[in-house]
Amino acid sequence: MANPFRAKPLTPTRIGLAMSIAVVADALQFGGTAIGGPFAWAGFVEAVDVAAMILTMCVLGFHPLLLPTFVVEFIPIIDMLPTWTGCVGTVIFLRKRVQTPAPPVINTEPPPVPPNPPTDSAAKKMPEATGPVIDV
Repeated sequence: MANPFRAKPLTPTRIGLAMSIAVVADALQFGGTAIGGPFAWAGFVEAVDVAAMILTMCVLGFHPLLLPTFVVEFIPIIDMLPTWTGCVGTVIFLRKRVQTPAPPVINTEPPPVPPNPPTDSAAKKMPEATGPVIDV
């Protein structure tokens, strides 16, 4: 089995799968908490948190932002917020920013032009001065 703590390369499939896991986890938690009933008392919401953490780590690898999200989900009322979706979106954003290479620096200055030394042919092309030359 692959190491779940190692950061996995982001692909469109991994991004879609991770976001799907987060959205489903938040929807199940909201439904389980809002309904109240037997699901909330049986630890259903906590089981969804554990599953969301494990599945997200398997898809994206470990990121430190997953830990506070996991802990915050055990606080009543706050667990109704879409914290998994926000956390996974942030992790994807941060990993994309690290994975994308910086654009190459383009030198906009023109290359230096070497001075043209006068050649014999250039001297021949210059017209001869006619008339008096005033030298100061």
